[in-house]
Order: sequence, then structure tokens, then C-alpha cells
Amino acid sequence: MMSSVVPARDVEPGAIQRVLFVGLGGIGQRHLRNTRALLGEHVSIDAFRVRREQTVLTDQLGVVDGAELERNYRLNVFSDLDAALANEPDIVFVSNPSSLHVPVAQRAAEAGAHLFVEKPLSDSLDGISELIDTVEHRSLIGMVAYQLRRHPGFLLLQERLSQDAIGRVWSVRAEVGEYLPGFHPYEDYRRMYASRKALGGGVTLSQIHEIDYLVALFGMPRRAFAMGGKVSNLEVDVDDLSLSVLEFSGRDGGRLLVELHQDFFQRPGSRRCTVIGEFGRMEWSLSERYFKRWDASGSVVENVDYSLLQRNQTFVDELSYFFGCVRERRQPDIGLREGAQSLRVALGLLDSQRDGVPVEFSEETNT
Repeated sequence: MMSSVVPARDVEPGAIQRVLFVGLGGIGQRHLRNTRALLGEHVSIDAFRVRREQTVLTDQLGVVDGAELERNYRLNVFSDLDAALANEPDIVFVSNPSSLHVPVAQRAAEAGAHLFVEKPLSDSLDGISELIDTVEHRSLIGMVAYQLRRHPGFLLLQERLSQDAIGRVWSVRAEVGEYLPGFHPYEDYRRMYASRKALGGGVTLSQIHEIDYLVALFGMPRRAFAMGGKVSNLEVDVDDLSLSVLEFSGRDGGRLLVELHQDFFQRPGSRRCTVIGEFGRMEWSLSERYFKRWDASGSVVENVDYSLLQRNQTFVDELSYFFGCVRERRQPDIGLREGAQSLRVALGLLDSQRDGVPVEFSEETNT
């Protein structure tokens, strides 16, 4: 109830003193390592834990032999969320399974904490409007973790589009294909949230980064049609393939058609975005680690190599940006409303898969 909501606490510049983690799987531990590196030893780190597994992971998702998670990071562990929130964390990291994000985030916001929510924001729209209202009413900072928006390849693609470097954009292809059992080599893939419908998994939701950056580049789509489902022999109860066509509004008011491919079984993995325009083509490849631009004659006129970019750098950059937003009380560029937009598109694609018909999207930004 709103009567239980506590006002946001004043956080002076440099005064992030306590953070709470809810969910310490692979991504939660990455954010934990980066938080310690960015905020230093003075910050107190609490954790609300249920299973209390002690595996310690590296940036490359390897297991640190003999290490225990809670001891390694000097965590103050709580088995009750209310007790953890009563410890007054400045920030709550919500990195548990997607289906559990909103209830935890809502309670944290009511306790006056700023929010860093792992993508996707949820696996449904239930409770999201209330969460946004709470965060905005209390002047809290809420950010959704889409670290690909910090990748220099995305930023360069975004810049070149704003410069009309290849003229009018006629078509876009976005692809993400990765082998699900290789996501987390340290655990049985069948236990992962991405493999389980009840936890908000499936390729459309788990690989929502592509949907997010397409919306960031081109706005909300007008409509979309998707086909997909479970087609492989993976032991999952979720969609492992989604093939979608999305119609966006072009800059001249016409149509921009985008092909989106998402799968859980491609080996070797492939992740890229290709933009085709009247004066050439641009391609940002995460799997082959480059950005290239070709002119109308087919000559490469721009070739940027990202092979030396460490994967963890984009995660560090997004957290550094988020901490800056908290310290300066400025709203992030990927707030809860933006996270809700990409979620609406993903859920629409799932509806289209199920019903076999296109879905329409409105221009509104509210849920």
C-alpha cells in the first residue's frame, strides 16, 4: 500500500554507503564484482538470499575453486527481504529471475531505495505501472540493465544513423543466436531462468537486448509478426526460436521493415545488426567484434576493430553511469519506462507467435 512508502533518502555525491543484492547468479555476481571495484571497500554490501549457493564466478564465468561467495565478498546475508530493506540500502540490485523482478522492485521502492533492475524488466506487464508511479512519486532513480547501449559499436551505429551516413534506411537485420547450454558452463542449463517459463525465460525475453536497441534506434514499432516456439531438442519449456518482422516508421513517414532472428541453439554463436540504406550499408557485429560501413560502390569506408574490448567493460560503464545518476539525482536514459517499452514489444512478439497474427503497437510510452 502507498501508505507504507518511505521517501527516498538523500544520497550526497560520493555517499552511496550500502547496497542490497537480490539474486547472485552469473549476472548478479558480475554486478557485485563491478560494484566493489567502482565503489571501493567502504560500501557495505547486503544480500537477500534463498538458496545460498556459494559458487564464486570469474568475469569469464569460470568457477573459483575453494572460494565461498558470502565470505569472499564479505556479504551481510538476510533470509527475509523486509529485514534486508530495513537495513536502509541506498540501492537495490534486482537480478533474480525475471518473473520475480517487479514484486521485489516494488518493495524496494516503497522502502526508499534506488533500483538497478536486470533485463528484462519482467515477464508480464503486471505491476509495472504501479512500480513506475512509486519510483517517480518518490523521485527515485530506476534503471534497467541494457549494457549493449554502452557498447562503442552501438554508439557509433547510433551516431552514423543520426548523420545519415548511408542516406535513407531501407531495411535492417538484427540477429542473436547462441547455444543455451553454453551460457553458464558452471551449471546445468535446465536450471537456468532462461530455460523455464515459470521464471520468465525463453529466447524472446531472455535475448531482449536486440529489441531494446532497435527501439532505441528507431522508436516503437507500428506492428510486428512473429513465428517461433520450441523447435530444438533442448530440454526447455520455452521458445528457443523467434523469427520476427517489425514495421517501424521511417524518417520520411514511410515504412522501415526490420528482420529479427533470435535462437538458443546456434553454434558458433552469431550476433550482429546490419543496416541497409540508399548509399551503402553498416554492420555492427558483437560476435566478430567490428563495426563496418560500406559506401554505394561496395568499398569499405569505415572499419573499427573491437577485438581488444573486454566484455566486462560495457557492464562497468553502465554501472558507472548508474551510480552517477544516483549521486546527481538525474534520470537515466534507460529508465523503467524505457524498460517497459522493450518489454511490451517482446510480449507482443510472443502473442503473435501464439496467435499467428500480427500485433499492433501504440505510440504511448506508458504501460
